[in-house]
Amino acid sequence: MKSQAFGAVGRRKEAVARVRMLPGDGKFIVNKKPLLDFFKREILQMVIEQPLNLTETLGKYDIYVNVRGGGLSGQAGAVRMGISRALLKIDPDYRPALKSAGMLTRDPRMKERKKYGQPGARKKFQFSKR
Repeated sequence: MKSQAFGAVGRRKEAVARVRMLPGDGKFIVNKKPLLDFFKREILQMVIEQPLNLTETLGKYDIYVNVRGGGLSGQAGAVRMGISRALLKIDPDYRPALKSAGMLTRDPRMKERKKYGQPGARKKFQFSKR
């Protein structure tokens, strides 16, 4: 019989992460690569492991992640949110701890769109009176 898988989606900026968690020995795969190969910066690895450290579940689940869009920082934030949401499906008692740490809040900041008649979102072309 197949063991229970818990899935969730996390988003931040333009990044979208689909997370699957299975009971296991702590294997962490991101886009078919080990976590340490995909997110090489230590700070990003810490961001991703925050919800696992908070709920003391680090090493208890095999985590498989597909992430696309955005940059590395946005992707790390999206993975963190996906893991937090999956942990809630595993055990709803984790909610107060995750909520107070801000892991369940979607970061709404997005890139502002470029407007016509301007070179960017806010920047204007140089004004000439004459």
